[in-house]
Amino acid sequence: MKIGFVGLGIMGRPMVLNLLRGGHQVTVWARRAKSMQPLLAAGAVGVASAGEVALEADLVISMVADAPDVAEVMRAVAGAATPGLVAIDMSTIAPAAARRIGEELTAAGVDFVDAPVSGGEVGAIAGTLSIMAGGSAAAFACALPAFQCLGKNIVHVGASGAGQVAKAANQIVTGMGVLALAEAMAFVSKNGVDRAKVREALLGGFASSKILENHGQRMIERNFKPGFKSWMHEKDLNIVMQTAHELGLCLPGSAVTAQMFNAMVGSGLGEEDSIAVLKLLESLSGQQ
Repeated sequence: MKIGFVGLGIMGRPMVLNLLRGGHQVTVWARRAKSMQPLLAAGAVGVASAGEVALEADLVISMVADAPDVAEVMRAVAGAATPGLVAIDMSTIAPAAARRIGEELTAAGVDFVDAPVSGGEVGAIAGTLSIMAGGSAAAFACALPAFQCLGKNIVHVGASGAGQVAKAANQIVTGMGVLALAEAMAFVSKNGVDRAKVREALLGGFASSKILENHGQRMIERNFKPGFKSWMHEKDLNIVMQTAHELGLCLPGSAVTAQMFNAMVGSGLGEEDSIAVLKLLESLSGQQ
């Protein structure tokens, strides 16, 4: 399959490598030419603009920062698209923005799938991302061979925008989960109890989770190397709250969590992993 790919950041680069390993022909573009170099060495073809990735492509995938970037890329793609092209955005943007972009592309004769992911850099490298897709059944079927190179849990959630709704729900659960875990770890430390032993005990009960298993160990080790940066979680929770306001929906836990990640960015911790919210709590509690 011929695939165009735009957005070669912390997630995009390993995703392209997995598409290449899957036997696909991949054409890439990034604003910074140096971002393309490792992928060109691995067999990708570089082009000079976002629109050019659509030339002769079966699929075009974008993995960029936010809705305005997605819209810009997709307009360029639509302008260069050949008949039958399916455009896929795997970024995290607001559901309403995904629907608007889908409507624009449909009017231009291009099928659109919003397919945000969960799993972070580790999942992108391993090809084990969870992929939540919104769009027509036909467009999803066309995209599936590419998705199978990138992830293990691949779900067609529903119509356009449904993938972004699922991703926002994921960020509610993971954001509040990370904050809850950080509070638990701060509580244990303040009481002078061994955090590793408490984690071991909790893993055997209803508190057990992937967040406790993975992030709990990293908090104990104080390993805040970013796999998913705090500013990214702030952005995603802002999407949640924006959508909640539009719907008149009460989400008090999400609101508190969004404010904590906002404080992370304001405190200069935005580039650290989201689990560094532990450091913010410790600072507020006089534990540093």
